[in-house]
Amino acid sequence: MSNIIFIIILMNIIYVSLFTLRVILVIKGYRAVASLLSMIEVFVYLMGLTIVLDNLDKPINIAAYCIGWGLGVYLGGKIEVFLALGYIVLEVIVDSVEHSLPTKIREQGYGVTSWLAEGKDGKRLVMKVLAKRNREQKLRKMITSFTPTAFIISYEPTHFNGGFLLKGLHNK
Repeated sequence: MSNIIFIIILMNIIYVSLFTLRVILVIKGYRAVASLLSMIEVFVYLMGLTIVLDNLDKPINIAAYCIGWGLGVYLGGKIEVFLALGYIVLEVIVDSVEHSLPTKIREQGYGVTSWLAEGKDGKRLVMKVLAKRNREQKLRKMITSFTPTAFIISYEPTHFNGGFLLKGLHNK
């Protein structure tokens, strides 16, 4: 593989990874960091595009640009999962006999709101647990270690007002 092809692929991997991160940072509310990152992103983009436009005589260079783009999307997604920015809410539904589960989860430092509900097969205990995204898998494993049949749904909240988490942040 010639150096130009390698450079085009590498430039696009870097550019698209930065682009992906910038978009995620804006969505998560890290606008200042996203603005700084965008300056690096546009520099890499313009350098890579200049190289491609200067070498349009070989279709392999355009293919390299496309390959770099695809690899950049993949890498950007991997980086986002690694960073796990933001928070996650787990809604957990278990048999109502698992009444000690909220206490066990609280003992691990999580805020839990729980209530009894009626399911198809009888009473259920429903819990909402808020955690940092980078702790989601640890929390899921802990819950399923206590209750292997737990039904768990997770989603990302977009706004907070009051509650266990915000009290903890103000006290630090």
